[in-house]
Amino acid sequence: MTYTDRFKLVSLAFLGAILLSGCGGGIPNADEAAEQGILLIGNGAEPESIDPHLFTGHPDATIIASLTEGLIAYHEFDDSLPEPGIAESWESHDNAQRWIFHLRDAQWSNGAPVVADDFVYSFKRVLSKALASEFASMLYLMKNARAYHTGEIDDFSQVGVKAVDDKTLEFNLEGPSPHFLSVLTHPTWYPVHQDTIESFGGIDNRISQWTRPGNYVGTGPFVLEEWVTNQIIKVRKNPLYWDADNVALEGIYFFPISDLHTENRSFENGQLHLTKELPSDLIDKYKGEPTYRNDPAIIVYYYMINTTRPPLDDVRVRQALSLALDRRSITDDVVRRGETPATGYTPPGFTNYDPPTPLRYDPDKARELLAEAGFPNGEGFPLKQILFNNHSGHQAIAEAIQQMWKETLNIDVELFNQEWKVYLDTRNRMDYDIARAGWVGDFMDPDTFLQIWITEENDSLNDTGWSNPEYDSLLRKGYQANSIEERYRNFEIAEGIMLEELPCIPIYWYRRPFLIDPRLKGWNPKQLDAHHFKFLRFEN
Repeated sequence: MTYTDRFKLVSLAFLGAILLSGCGGGIPNADEAAEQGILLIGNGAEPESIDPHLFTGHPDATIIASLTEGLIAYHEFDDSLPEPGIAESWESHDNAQRWIFHLRDAQWSNGAPVVADDFVYSFKRVLSKALASEFASMLYLMKNARAYHTGEIDDFSQVGVKAVDDKTLEFNLEGPSPHFLSVLTHPTWYPVHQDTIESFGGIDNRISQWTRPGNYVGTGPFVLEEWVTNQIIKVRKNPLYWDADNVALEGIYFFPISDLHTENRSFENGQLHLTKELPSDLIDKYKGEPTYRNDPAIIVYYYMINTTRPPLDDVRVRQALSLALDRRSITDDVVRRGETPATGYTPPGFTNYDPPTPLRYDPDKARELLAEAGFPNGEGFPLKQILFNNHSGHQAIAEAIQQMWKETLNIDVELFNQEWKVYLDTRNRMDYDIARAGWVGDFMDPDTFLQIWITEENDSLNDTGWSNPEYDSLLRKGYQANSIEERYRNFEIAEGIMLEELPCIPIYWYRRPFLIDPRLKGWNPKQLDAHHFKFLRFEN
C-alpha cells in the first residue's frame, strides 16, 4: 500500500478551535476520553476514501479497519500469523492452490447476515473495469481474475471463487499460494454489502454516497457516526459485531493532522492518545520517556522516476542519480529517526528471502555514467523537478538530494510540493519528472513490494512508465512455483532487474517513531503497522 503522510495542513489554532468548540457535541480531552473508552488518534491526513475497494493509503486503511473486517483479521501481535475474522476456520488443498473458508455467524452493521456470496459480489466489484480499483491486481491470485479484469473474459463464474453455500467460500488460485492468509488482510479483499452498494449507484460507481455517515454498512467492530471533512471522523462501537463482547473501546475519533509539530503539541496538550509520527527534531527529547515508541516497519522510501521523459528515459541517467546519493547522510543527518539506508528495494524482514542489495554511494561512477549519457559535468542537463506532498520531512529530504545532485553531478532540480490529493493526481497522470513516494508492506511476503512494478492493464500502482517483460515473466513464474525456494529465487532475479533499470530510486527503510499514552494497551509493535482496534483498551 502507498505510504501516506497524506497531508492536509491543519494549524494548531484550527485544531484547537475544533477541540474546544467540538463537532457534534464536543471533543473530550485525553483524560475524559480515556475514562469514556474513546481513543483520540492522529491519522496523518484526510482519507481519500473509506471504501475498502477504492482506498489508496494508510490513513484510509486505518479508518476502514475500524469499520470492516475480512475473512482474516489483523493479528494482535504478529503480522505473519492469521487471526480469524469473518472466517472461523479454513483449510488448503492442492499445495495451497485451493482454499476453503468456513464463515462464522456474523452480521452486517444493519443486522443482515454475512454470507459467502457477499464476498463473491465484492470481488466482482473490485475486478469491475469501470470501478478502476487501484489495488485490483491484488486479486489476480484468483484463477482468471486478471483475464476478467482486463476484459479477456466476461463471465465472472470463470474466476476462481465461488460460494459453495451461505457459510462456505472456495478459492481456486493461479498457483500455489502459501501466503494467501496474509494477503487476505488487505482491505481490497474485504466484503461490501451488496444491497447498500446497489442502492447507491451500483457495483462500479466510484462516487457513491454509501461511505457517508448513516449509509455505511460494514462488518467491523465500529460503525461510522460522524465525518466533518478535514476536521474529524468519529466511529462508535458496533453492538452487532460478532466479537462485540471483547471490544473494550466505545469509540474512536480520527484527526487528520498533517503537520507533525502540530500533532506533537496536540498530544502534549492532552488532545490525543496516539500520534501518527514524531518529528525528527524531537526524538532526542522523548527518548527514554514512557510515551515514546520507535517501532520497526516494513516500508521503503523512494523517488519515482518518470521514465518516459528524456533524459530520465536513459538508464545511465537514473543510475547516476542513484549513485550520487549519500543515503547514510540522509538517514543520519536529515531524517534522524533510526532508519536504515536502502542498499536495495525490498526491506529486510521476510523469512528465507535474500533480495539483491546493489545500491551504493559512488560519486565518481555517477559522474562517469552521466558523461556517457551526454552530460559531462552536468552540461546541457535540462532543469528537472522533484515533486512531493506537503510535509516538512519530505521537504528536508528533497533539499538534501537537490544539494547532492548539484555538488556531485552539477545538475539543478527544482522542488515542488502539493497537497496530498493534488499530488496524487499529478503522479497518476505522470505529469512529473521525479516524485517522492513510499510503499508500506501489505502482507508478509516480498510480493507486496514487487507486484507494483509488474506490467498490468489498468493498474495504477506503477506511475513511472517502466515496463520489463523479463521482470513480468519472472514474477509470474514465481506465482506458479511449487516451493517457496523456487518462488523466491524468481523474485530475487526479478528484483535485480528492477534495481538495474531503476524506475525508482530507493533511499531508506523506515522505522516509525511516535507518541502513545501509556494508558493505551494493545497497540503492539508490528512490522506492517496494521492493528485490530478490538484489541485496544485503556488501563490506569
